[in-house]
Amino acid sequence: MPEALCAYNLTSQSFLGMNVSRADTMWSRLRGLLGRRRLQADEGLWMVPSQGIHTIGLLFAIDLVYLDADLRVIHLIEHLGPFRVAPVKTGAQTVLELPVRTIYASRTKVGDKLVICVPERMESCVGQ
Repeated sequence: MPEALCAYNLTSQSFLGMNVSRADTMWSRLRGLLGRRRLQADEGLWMVPSQGIHTIGLLFAIDLVYLDADLRVIHLIEHLGPFRVAPVKTGAQTVLELPVRTIYASRTKVGDKLVICVPERMESCVGQ
């Protein structure tokens, strides 16, 4: 079972997810969210590394947050529907796949700084 991570927006001081999985192996990145019927409000998938994703075979829409090496937001896509190909962003190092309306609810904008870490380290991570 993958370790659950928290994704927190330092700039807007809001959580994007409290149960984010890291997809950092060939198999986990290939599988992605396939086979899922939906994401719960606090769930997400962190694709490491990634410069873009697709939703071919996915049964639901998602929000995407493209991050650079410093976990700064460089691009956002809200409500990417199933069977779509998201743009490749050369400055991206990772992509967060989140439930629809997460970007809106968390007030996440391009330029925001995120922290992604295990819940036990959240206090020390946010203090950075």
